Amino acid sequence: MNAPARVAVVGATGYAGYELAQLLLRHPNVSTPTFFLRDSRANLRCLTELYPQLRGWGEAPCQPLSVEAVAGSGAEVVFLSTPHEVSLALVPELLQANPALRIVDLSGAYRFRNPETFANWYKLPAPDAATLAEAVYGLPEIYEAALPRARIVANPGCYPTSVILGLKPLVEAGWIERTHGIVADCKSGVTGAGKEPKRETHFVEVNENFRAYNLFKHRHTPEVSDHLGLRQRDFVFTTHLLPVDRGILSTLYVWLNGSRQADEVEALFRKFYSGRPMVRVMPGGSLPELQYVAHTNFCDIGFALDTTGERLIVVSCLDNLGKGAAGQAVQNLNGMRGYPETAGLL
Repeated sequence: MNAPARVAVVGATGYAGYELAQLLLRHPNVSTPTFFLRDSRANLRCLTELYPQLRGWGEAPCQPLSVEAVAGSGAEVVFLSTPHEVSLALVPELLQANPALRIVDLSGAYRFRNPETFANWYKLPAPDAATLAEAVYGLPEIYEAALPRARIVANPGCYPTSVILGLKPLVEAGWIERTHGIVADCKSGVTGAGKEPKRETHFVEVNENFRAYNLFKHRHTPEVSDHLGLRQRDFVFTTHLLPVDRGILSTLYVWLNGSRQADEVEALFRKFYSGRPMVRVMPGGSLPELQYVAHTNFCDIGFALDTTGERLIVVSCLDNLGKGAAGQAVQNLNGMRGYPETAGLL
C-alpha cells in the first residue's frame, strides 16, 4: 500500500505515547494522526497543549475518547497506548464498532496464546478467546509474514524484545544446552516503569541506586517462554532498575551443546538477521551500550565466547521506548501496510 495511512492514537500522555506521537507526526506515509485522550486530558484540542515541544511538527488534533468517535474517525489503523485493562476492553469494542479497523496494542493484553496466561500473570480478567485468536505478536524480525493480514498486533514488551532477539538464533539452531539453564539478566531505565507516580520510581529513590525487582515473578516471563519455545524452568529471568531515563541492556548467559568458534557464532547471528535493518549485530569483540541505541529503534547484539567454546554470553541492547515500545509499534505499522521497514524510524 502506497497511500498514506490514516491513523488514530488512543492515549498519548505516557512516555511511550509521547514517543509514538513524535514518530507518527514525522512519518512520511502517515496522514495527520488524531489523538484520543481520556480522563482529565479529554478537553485538550491539540497535543501541543500537553507537549509544547511538538509545536511546528504538524497538526496533532485531540478528541475525547469514545469507541464511537474512534470507530467513526476514518482511521484505518488505531494505536492503543493504554493500560492493560483499558486495551482489554477497547480492542473487541472497537472491532465490533468498525470491523475494518486494524489495531496495534502497546499493552500486554493480547500478547499470549493462552488467555489464562494473561489472567494469571497480570491479575486481570482473561481476554476474550475469539479476539485473542486474531492477535499477532508484533516482533517483525520473527513474525513479519503475519503482519500484512493482521487485524490485531500485540506489541511486545521491552524486556522480552531484548531477550527474544538475543536468544532466538541460538534456539532455532538448536545450539543451547538447556539442561545447564539460561540466565537472562536484564536492566532497564526508569521510563520502563511508566509515567504514573510510584514511590520506588521517585528521583531520590532511583538516583545513585540500583536494584533488582520481581524476582521469579516478573510478568514478562511467560512472554519470553512463549516466543522462544522454552519451558519456564529452563531459564531465570531477572530484572533490575537502572538510574537512567531510558534503555535496556540484557546479558544472556548460555551453555552450548558443543564447542563453537567465535566466527561461527557471529555468522549465525548475521545470517539470522540478514535483511533485518533494525537489528545490528556487533563485530566480534564489540559489545553494545545504552548510549548506542538511545532514541533509536535499533536492537544491538554482541557476544563473548569463553576459551572452551562452550560458554556464551550474549548482550542485547535497545531503547525501551523505541524498539521496546513506540518504535516497534511503527515498525509493525510499516509491516501491516507494506511500507519500507525503516519508514519514519531513520
